Formats: sequence, structure tokens, C-alpha cells
Amino acid sequence: MDRPTHRPAGDLRLDLRGDLRLDVRDDGPPDGEPVLLLHGFPQDGTSWSRVAPVLQRAGLRTLVPDQRGYAPGARPRGRRAYRLELLVQDAVALLDAAGLERAHVVGHDWGGIVAWALAAHRPERTASLTVASVPHPRALARSLTRSPQALRSAYVGAFQLPRLPEALLGPRLEDLLRRSGLPAAEAARYAARMREPGALTGALNWYRALPLSRLRTGPVDVPTTYAWGTRDLALGRRAAELTAEHVRGPYRFVELDAGHWLPETRAEELAGLVLERVGGAATAP
Repeated sequence: MDRPTHRPAGDLRLDLRGDLRLDVRDDGPPDGEPVLLLHGFPQDGTSWSRVAPVLQRAGLRTLVPDQRGYAPGARPRGRRAYRLELLVQDAVALLDAAGLERAHVVGHDWGGIVAWALAAHRPERTASLTVASVPHPRALARSLTRSPQALRSAYVGAFQLPRLPEALLGPRLEDLLRRSGLPAAEAARYAARMREPGALTGALNWYRALPLSRLRTGPVDVPTTYAWGTRDLALGRRAAELTAEHVRGPYRFVELDAGHWLPETRAEELAGLVLERVGGAATAP
């Protein structure tokens, strides 16, 4: 197709511990291979605005949700509502609502953590996996003791505190995002979204739910590509390299001369990796 087709963004209702509504952008040819794109913190589905059109022009259908805590209709109270098992259930429910048996799954940052868990626990729903920035969770855990990763991840502990992170981050978020390498337009957009009632608390609750989550991400058997920026300030080389030991399916590790925000700053390259993985999955035995 010369141009991607467009269907207006739809609302997906999920009945997981309450009536939740996720905002989902559904674009590209309806009969194209489906790709589920999961955003990270403190982004939203617009983080894929440079990646998704490339996939659509290649004939793929893209499903891009604003996830739990980010969508105005899905900001439940309390950190228990943001456990990893519920985030994975949201992704599966989205596929069910779209009438899809499975999809190629792409995730960045926290979306990558959900994508790793989805591929590990529901491989029958995951045609292939492409993860940007975040290594396999077990590789990340292993790296905490034999690398500077514990220092890089210290903010995760700070986010466990109630209310204080919101008070400190709220006024400074746009500036912090720009200083971390995120383009100014995206930094302003994400910071504005986080100023909506309950949005920043919902996003931070993904971190606060970590001690409560019972889902443990095991080895991944589906075809997988992992892309990591060599200048990522939050995620170091040790965990990136250890990830290979936790993937049993066809695997490719790609290093990019980039920072953390790969969907916004390396969109063409990341889209190319997704297309390569989707094509490879189609020919895999």
C-alpha cells in the first residue's frame, strides 16, 4: 500500500478489577499482520507515532494502546491494580477484543517488561517479540550485583515512596526528560499528559506494584529481537548482554549508538528491526 489506511481510535473496555477503558489506536490494513506496540514510562501511545506509519506502509496493522494508568478511563486507585500480571492480562484482553489469536509484540521501557512477560507466559499469543531498551527481567536482576546497574536503577527504590515522587517529579518532569535526551516536543507532550488528574500516580504505580507482583518472567521461546542504546543512562551493558541467556528461540541483539528513547530518536531503525523480525517469524520453522 502507498498510504496506511486509518480507522478512528477505538475504546477497549477491560473488566479487570473494575470497568476500565483503554484508548487504542488501530491503524493500517485490517487484514495485515497485527503488531501490538506497548509504550513505557512516562510516555503514552504517541511514542510510536514515528514507528507505526513505517509498519503500516509495509502492510502491517498496528494496535497502539495508552496503557493502564495512562488512559484517562483506566486509572484505578492503589498500587495492587498495577501488578505485572494485570498488565499482561490487559494486553491479552486487547488481542481478544480485536479478534486476534496472536500478534507480533513490540515494547519499549515498561512496555518492554510487559512484552517480555507476555512472550514468556503466553507464547501462543505472541507471534514474535521486539523489545527496545529494557533487557530480560532476569538478566536485569542478575546485573544488579556485578555491574553499576544498581546505581542506575536507584530511582526505582525512590519511586516506592508515597506522594513524594509526584511532588518532586511533577514540576520538573519536562526538563528532566529533555536532559535525558528526549526531543523537546515529546518531553512537553508527555509532561502535559502526566499533569492530568491521577496520571502521574498511575504511571508510578507500575513501579510501586513490583513488590506485589507474583508473575515471574521465565525464558522466552518465540523469535526475539532486543535493541539497546549504548548511551542509555538507565540500562547498562551487563544486563543487555546477559539477555541472550534467557531467550531460547531465534534471537538477535542489536546495539544502537543512541540513548534510552529509541522509538522517538531511532524510529526508522527500530521499525526496520520490527519488520525484519516479523518477516523472520513468518519463515521460522
